[in-house]
Amino acid sequence: MTDRLTVGVPLNQGRAYDILIGRGLLDEAGARIAALGARAAIIVTDTNVAALYAERLSASLEAAGLRSGRVTVAPGEASKSYATYAEVCDGLLAHRVERGDIVVALGGGVVGDLAGFAAATLRRGVRFVQAPTSLLAQVDSSVGGKTGINSPLGKNLIGAFHQPRLVLADTGTLDTLSEREMRAGYAEVAKYGLIGDATFFDWCEAHWAGIFSGGPERDEAVAICCRSKAGVVVRDEREDGERALLNLGHTFGHALERLTAYDSARLVHGEGVAIGLALAFRFSARLGLCPGQDAGRVANHLALAGLPTTLGAVPGGCGDADALLDAMAQDKKVRDGALTFILARGIGRSFIAPGIDAAEVRAFLDHELRAG
Repeated sequence: MTDRLTVGVPLNQGRAYDILIGRGLLDEAGARIAALGARAAIIVTDTNVAALYAERLSASLEAAGLRSGRVTVAPGEASKSYATYAEVCDGLLAHRVERGDIVVALGGGVVGDLAGFAAATLRRGVRFVQAPTSLLAQVDSSVGGKTGINSPLGKNLIGAFHQPRLVLADTGTLDTLSEREMRAGYAEVAKYGLIGDATFFDWCEAHWAGIFSGGPERDEAVAICCRSKAGVVVRDEREDGERALLNLGHTFGHALERLTAYDSARLVHGEGVAIGLALAFRFSARLGLCPGQDAGRVANHLALAGLPTTLGAVPGGCGDADALLDAMAQDKKVRDGALTFILARGIGRSFIAPGIDAAEVRAFLDHELRAG
């Protein structure tokens, strides 16, 4: 097998796993999954990804002597629903998935979250492997064991922590992503620099175009992000503290997704995150925590990469300040009814800010809505 970039996630109690990064990993998936001791591997994917990569993955699984099958869902955030979750569980059971088998999540963040949650709950827990095919999933959602679905009341409110046994990030699959999906994934790449690594954000400003074009910068960026997230996950697996920093921009972004009814034609997750990152830095500057030039630098870089950075950029609008606040009230970081934000003292200097005054948030949102 070709040498790959490898990032370890050294969890205890026999739950450690590797993230493998590089082109062509889907063709090696069968041998690598068979090495986990499985006899069957059932793929969960969406119709878009299935048309591109399901047969290739199935061939690899079967060449390794694994019984394979497939459960296919509609693409898009709307599939992270109670109804689709039930369909996936029933589909896996129809394929006679046992605890010793493997569920393979082939797709972007939606498929990974959905398939992972099904694996977490099916027969009270079966093993699964992440095979992420979007930039967003490769750098973020496929790592760390967060799985789940959405509720009409908010995003990712139903779920479980269930770590994968292996992550196969075939960066060649990013060649078929739309420009919009690449941009959306890039928001999560930039996020890692903004949280705690100003040097990486500098690198992103210099090398972002290489990530988009598929140069060596792409694999390097995926590895850096995975290494950063793996470190956080090992220190705080269940988001009792530091891991909340990974939600920089997400309190705003998730509220926007809810208010656009998870309609990917209007807003995809990474676009919501991009707006949220810009808002988090502008809000930090408004509170006197962060230099205004840093907030401007963040917004300028995201805009250069083709991402939205204002509330006015949401197609069809996003409601008024009260609607946004109401959506934020269902955020997973709410404690005793008080909002918790991830704010910043500068680029690479984010921190957890509990108990933010709702009146301050409302005033900021009113200002942003008027600014367009």
